[in-house]
Amino acid sequence: MAEIDKNQLYTQLGVNRQPTADNKKNDELGQAEFLELMTAQLKFQDPLQPMENGDFLAQMAQFGTVNGINELNTAFNSMSAAFQSNQALQASTMVGRKVLVPGDRVQLNAGGSVHAAVELEQPVRQLIVNISDASGQLVHRIDLGQQAAGLVEFDWNGISGDGVAANPGSYRVTAELHQAESTSAGQVLTTAQVESVTLGQGGQDLTLTLAGLGDIDMSQIRKIM
Repeated sequence: MAEIDKNQLYTQLGVNRQPTADNKKNDELGQAEFLELMTAQLKFQDPLQPMENGDFLAQMAQFGTVNGINELNTAFNSMSAAFQSNQALQASTMVGRKVLVPGDRVQLNAGGSVHAAVELEQPVRQLIVNISDASGQLVHRIDLGQQAAGLVEFDWNGISGDGVAANPGSYRVTAELHQAESTSAGQVLTTAQVESVTLGQGGQDLTLTLAGLGDIDMSQIRKIM
């Protein structure tokens, strides 16, 4: 809608309207002002050349459209603010909890075990998980057999393939997806603990800081444990 000088319109239509302290700026036209101007326009129109019905309806439609958009924007902004607040509250409760995120590095502690997962986009005839040490040497191989599409979680107790406890440290996990006539690599997910949550400007870009992995986007989390 084009900018409208209300005072000029009131003068042209012969409407005596005294300015008040809470009046809007001259370039703003609210619903009450529009209806008052429309009434004055009808009242003072030339009876020999009255306003066409089409022109009157066009003005009403134009105002209704602009007014509706303004109300929709207000409602959307309120809903967006509420959503951001709720998202921040939910994220704050994740501090100290463990999550599954994309990554192939796991940390084995002395006498501990490792929990990880493979994300399958489609069923596989056979799923095999390989665990290698920092030098790339294969330490253990886990045959998970036939699996349906989805999240396949597994644990490694820290025992190597020859039955000896593996040394504490960082290990790499890879997945082999075997079909009838082909083999491909699978998406591995690793477990990490949430240390802190950071909100971006305006409540956007929610970022989690994970122990040993650094910062990741909230959208990368596949499961909260």
